[in-house]
Amino acid sequence: MPESVPVRCPVCRRAHVCSAPSYPCACGAPTAVRLDGAAGPAVLAHRAWDEEWVTVRCAACGRGNQWPHPELGCPCGTVLRLALSDPPPAALPSPGPTAPAPTPSPDPEPAHPPAPAPAPPPAPAQPPAPTPTPALPPAPAHPPTPALPPTPAAPPAPASAPPPASPPAAAPAPARRGPFRPVTIRTARDAVTATALYLRWLGYRGIRRADQRPPSGVGLAAHGLVAQVDPALRPAAPRDVECLWLTAMTESAGCAYFSLAGYDEDARACADTLGVPLFVLGLTGIPTPVNGPGRALAEAGAA
Repeated sequence: MPESVPVRCPVCRRAHVCSAPSYPCACGAPTAVRLDGAAGPAVLAHRAWDEEWVTVRCAACGRGNQWPHPELGCPCGTVLRLALSDPPPAALPSPGPTAPAPTPSPDPEPAHPPAPAPAPPPAPAQPPAPTPTPALPPAPAHPPTPALPPTPAAPPAPASAPPPASPPAAAPAPARRGPFRPVTIRTARDAVTATALYLRWLGYRGIRRADQRPPSGVGLAAHGLVAQVDPALRPAAPRDVECLWLTAMTESAGCAYFSLAGYDEDARACADTLGVPLFVLGLTGIPTPVNGPGRALAEAGAA
């Protein structure tokens, strides 16, 4: 299990405890980067795709794999890039124990043992004597039939007795969601795919491209929800949140905003006022809620 390290946001000074995600190697062994707890995180203001990946060497087979650089979305809207320590050296598989050579037996058995002496034939068995069968008494021609006692009559039920009440039906238990299976985000299309999979995991059906195109990003629509996916490398502004809220009002549906670079303080304040759920998309494809309506939607799912 990866080790957890304390991380403090340099903007709001809020303390967090983070652990690097683990990914499976091609050989099947889990691999994870090592976080540096002494070095502070860096504020991610601009993204460059060449700097989003880090090479992690598998400790089991020594293969070098490229995984997303660990990041953390702070509730204040700041995206932090975590510091890494030196990767651990690859461990070589140790050879197994050598089987000892067989020790010759001091008294080897002869190649051809002597045949045993033939046994004498068994004596013929004597047949058992027949057992005499006892004579049975003759059966009567017409055996007497025993008389049965009269059956007592059941007492009449009272006319005013109410019928027994049936037990109340138990309420159906709410369906539990399974674990969310994300996809790694490498392009803007991957961000839209990860958002569609997350909305389907929340319980929304009929996910499709929205008829009305948003000012920035890509719009998604489902039964009772309008979502906006913003893969831009700048934080979302209050105008983006307001446009999504107005679109949801015209459709008489809820809304949710998914951003890859986070949100500025004015956008977060506007979303809290309008009740718009905000999510930050990580490169691993897992959306993280960053305000109260977002956390409520992630816990409750589709209504």
